[in-house]
Amino acid sequence: MKKLKCVSFDDNLDLIDVESVFTKGLPGFSIVGLANTAIKESVERIKAALISCDFTLPARKITINLSPSGIPKKGSHFDLAIASLILMQNDDIDEFFVLGELGLDGSIKSTNELFSLLLFLSTKLKTARVVVPKSIAMKASMIPNLEIYGLLNLDEVGEFFKEKNYEKFRVNKAHPLFEKPLIIDNEIFIENSDFKLDFLDIKGQENAKRACLIAALGMHNILFEGSPGSGKSMCAKRLVYIMPPQNLKEILLQNAYLSLNSKNCEFTKERAFRHPHHTSTMASIFGGGVKNAKIGEVALANGGVLFFDEFPHFSKQVIESLREPLQDYKIHISRVNSKTTYETKFSFIAAQNPCPCGNLFSKNLDCRCSEIEIKKYKNRISAPIMDRIDLYVAMDEISKDDKPSFSSKELSDMVLNAFKFGKKRGQKEFNGKLCDEDLKHFCILDKDAQGVLDVAISRFKLSQRGINKSLKVARSCADLDESELIKKEHLLNALSYRQRI
Repeated sequence: MKKLKCVSFDDNLDLIDVESVFTKGLPGFSIVGLANTAIKESVERIKAALISCDFTLPARKITINLSPSGIPKKGSHFDLAIASLILMQNDDIDEFFVLGELGLDGSIKSTNELFSLLLFLSTKLKTARVVVPKSIAMKASMIPNLEIYGLLNLDEVGEFFKEKNYEKFRVNKAHPLFEKPLIIDNEIFIENSDFKLDFLDIKGQENAKRACLIAALGMHNILFEGSPGSGKSMCAKRLVYIMPPQNLKEILLQNAYLSLNSKNCEFTKERAFRHPHHTSTMASIFGGGVKNAKIGEVALANGGVLFFDEFPHFSKQVIESLREPLQDYKIHISRVNSKTTYETKFSFIAAQNPCPCGNLFSKNLDCRCSEIEIKKYKNRISAPIMDRIDLYVAMDEISKDDKPSFSSKELSDMVLNAFKFGKKRGQKEFNGKLCDEDLKHFCILDKDAQGVLDVAISRFKLSQRGINKSLKVARSCADLDESELIKKEHLLNALSYRQRI
């Protein structure tokens, strides 16, 4: 009996031993161990791939066991491990994790789930030797705790295991994205230098730009309210380009989530930007599925921006379901066969008109809405949801005198300097995602600022969540000025973005 290792793509992502035995009897090929249809079908794929490489199947009964046998297994990435055991039936074989799908011509292919499986493997083991398709090898080599070996086809599998010349196939070359990293506090970050959308396109709206600067630095939540065409969507779509650089963990997790969404994407310097339509279903936004949990938009936005345009037009159920991911920064999905938790640390950006017709804030156009219609429109957003919004921005009316001010590059540089300042004090989380315990250590007010906060609590009837939100925003304002203490002007700036109800 010979053995290789693989990983099962199920809810627990278990480590699986792939075992083979060749016995006397009528020639046959069977796979046992609760394998799903994709694995059962691999029998014909593997036969065709082996024959295309001029390999003659032995005149014996081949039995492949996926152990432990009591765990259901699924995924076509078992192909390569099974084929390798058949190829090496008469040779000694060292222990490796082997993952890959086979083509009928013997080529080794990647699957959409493969990257997330490798990430899981790196969290389970301190070190592991892993054989993967060559097409994904360089990308996989960025994952910590893994020694990656990239193979192109079954001919190379024979050379790899027989000659044991492992170094020939080992991938040590750095991914191009990591050739010039940014080092901050001994941690590797990848800085975005490609500004596809520029804040120079936005004329005027200085208050909104300041809010974007604060939100980008601290990953705060924003609600833009203003007339149609005032620049709400333009601000939201540009915010992702001025956010702080990503570290290795964030880049890996972003790609892992994309792979769970059946997307085999390359590493990118840009943070995630998700923009679901207001007609989107609950399952598409929060995740769902009939039997197995599927990832949704709120998890795919992790580490980046989730933008809801025409916010009040989303269903009441969708809006109210935002409470958990906005407060706990996690989303729990429970289905018959699976229970999954995803991280949801993102900057939530919402945009809405001030009334159904959109002209309530206009000085030149008449609003056609009745008070009842306006009240009904506003009431679609409940107080608990508004309490989770860090920054409320009433957009200015467009004027012929409006001019562009800061470019995305300039704003990005401001954010980067403030981000470095925050890292120097040992802060790991974004200001907007600090837990209550961290507020005591990082959000320290001077005497004047404390007096302002006491007055604000009484005057604006701030809830405890509202107080914490104001402190987090003030922390970002202080970082932009590179101030250790939160001063009066920083807290006043934060409070100016609280919505007056």
